[in-house]
This record gives sequence, structure tokens and C-alpha cells, in this order.
Amino acid sequence: MALFNVRVYGILFDEQHRLLVADEFIRGNFFTKLPGGGLEIGEGTRDCLKREFLEETSLDVTIGEHIYTTDFFQISAFNNIDQIISIYYAVTANGPINLETKTIPFDFKPNQIADNTQTAEVFRWIHWNDLTENDMSLPIDKVVIQLLKTKMGANGKKHNSL
Repeated sequence: MALFNVRVYGILFDEQHRLLVADEFIRGNFFTKLPGGGLEIGEGTRDCLKREFLEETSLDVTIGEHIYTTDFFQISAFNNIDQIISIYYAVTANGPINLETKTIPFDFKPNQIADNTQTAEVFRWIHWNDLTENDMSLPIDKVVIQLLKTKMGANGKKHNSL
């Protein structure tokens, strides 16, 4: 039976014009994606994203402008049954961003990726000038990066008003 899987993701820039991304190890595969996760029953999309940021990054965030909702058919990367609907919002940290980040993609400790049945996640920043859709693993994230690059322009200065 096919299901809809609703995902909610955040666009968080820091003061240095860098975008926060998550490098994840899921079911033996590596993905770079935007921070966020699955909508739970009884939860609104903004509440979901606030919860996901708190759980994953320990950051309290304010959910801002709606950026994008999937407008094309996308099957799940993890099964061939679920249709993915992703919703993206701009987010702002409510205080200092004290988050351990990496500088190299998929910079996991060996024990984090030793078991293909486990998941692991690390975060890193990508500077606006270096950011391309190819930095993202998932098709919908690629669309969002293209949209941001078009909307925000070459300098990325409009990110505070997203």
C-alpha cells in the first residue's frame, strides 16, 4: 500500500553566509541533505521542524518564511512505495549556534558507520559561494538549492529575508 511521507526541512544560514547541511549514514548509504525530518501524526509542519532542529542539533529555532513544497512526483530513496512530499522553511537560530560541525563531507568516526543497520549524522557548513545543487544527495533538496540560488542571487545577501 502506497503512502505519503511528509518531510519538513530548514534552511539555516549563519552570519558568514554558510548553509547548514547534514551528512547522514542511513542503511549503509551516505547522504548530504538539509536538516529536518518526518512529520508525526498530530503535528504541524512548523512544530515538526522546530522539534527536529532541537532533537538533531540542540538548537532552538524560529521558523520563518515558507520556501518550497514539492510540486512533482518523488518516490522515496529508501523504498519504492512511499511518495515523498517535502516542505522547506527558512529558520533562524534563537541564540548562538553552538553546534559541533565538520569541515569534510561524511567525516564520521569508524564506529558510527560500522553497522549498516544503524544511522549516524554529522553537520557541516557550506559557504554560499561554494554551494551548488550537486552538494545535495536528494532530488528535492537539489531543486531547493537551485531555487535559493535563483532567488537570492550570487552574493546570497537576501538570506536574512527568506
